[in-house]
Amino acid sequence: MTRVLVAGDHFVTPALIVDALRERLGPLMSTLDISELTLPWPHTPFGPVAEVDEASGDEETLMAAVAGVEIAVTQMAPFTARVLAAAKSLRLVVVCRGGPVNVNLDAARAAGIPVRATPGRNAVAAAEHTIALLLAALRQIPDVHDGVRAGQWRSDLYALDAVGGELSGATVGLIGYGAIGQRVGRILRAFDATVLVHDPYAADVASVGLDELLERSSAVSLHARLTPETAGMIGAKELARLPRGAVLVNTARGGLLDYDAVVDALESGHLGGAGFDVYDEEPLPATSRLLTAPRVVLTPHLAGATRQTAERAASLAAAELAAYLNA
Repeated sequence: MTRVLVAGDHFVTPALIVDALRERLGPLMSTLDISELTLPWPHTPFGPVAEVDEASGDEETLMAAVAGVEIAVTQMAPFTARVLAAAKSLRLVVVCRGGPVNVNLDAARAAGIPVRATPGRNAVAAAEHTIALLLAALRQIPDVHDGVRAGQWRSDLYALDAVGGELSGATVGLIGYGAIGQRVGRILRAFDATVLVHDPYAADVASVGLDELLERSSAVSLHARLTPETAGMIGAKELARLPRGAVLVNTARGGLLDYDAVVDALESGHLGGAGFDVYDEEPLPATSRLLTAPRVVLTPHLAGATRQTAERAASLAAAELAAYLNA
């Protein structure tokens, strides 16, 4: 029997992962001895645990659970160097996320433990959320919604200098063109928008320079990974290159963007609107200028939060485990 630890949480639950394994493995399921652990996320926020980031739970609980286990499937469990050193039988870690940030990859590599992830699991959800933020920011839907609920009927918003814009005919710049960016691009083209891409690694689309993208785009959406090269890539200088009244959306990582510069641009009117799901500090502190900035739509890092994302993550993880068993 192969001992498997399923360390789920309250989003990608252990039951969801076990069901996906059963569907994928069929008769092979009888060769597994599965134990389950439910981590507290999202009822308790994730965060750093020892040297890994965006993790849920603690090292002691995980070390006890992983004893004698050959395969671990998780979303948020903290596979630190200490945990990996204690997991003497571990041969594979499968992480139900686009990137295994909760695993010490150097320690896993040194121990000869391969780590697999599930890239693309939330691409549909994040792309659709991006479009929702973009439309909400273009048309200032949250503000007018609040006004109607407060008894206002703002027909004055038909004034030419107050109305929003359309995606049809607009030029939208995408910074980053991975699984999410590509899907956003397809949706935008269905709206009859022109799509510009800045991504030095994009293989199937012409990439333009960042300055050119900013200068030509009436809306920009961020989809780049956060790396030392991309950290803070959009600041005051870059925002100034946007046409006046442009809209900015970020559903990627907060560290890509200088949010103080964004608020300055919103307050000056240079930015016509913005929509954000990620921030440089999460949760947003009560002192954040974003909370009082005009024409901004805020969501609490929920772009990937759909039932289908959780189901897809479990299914992709099950496929990785099946590939290991069938190798």
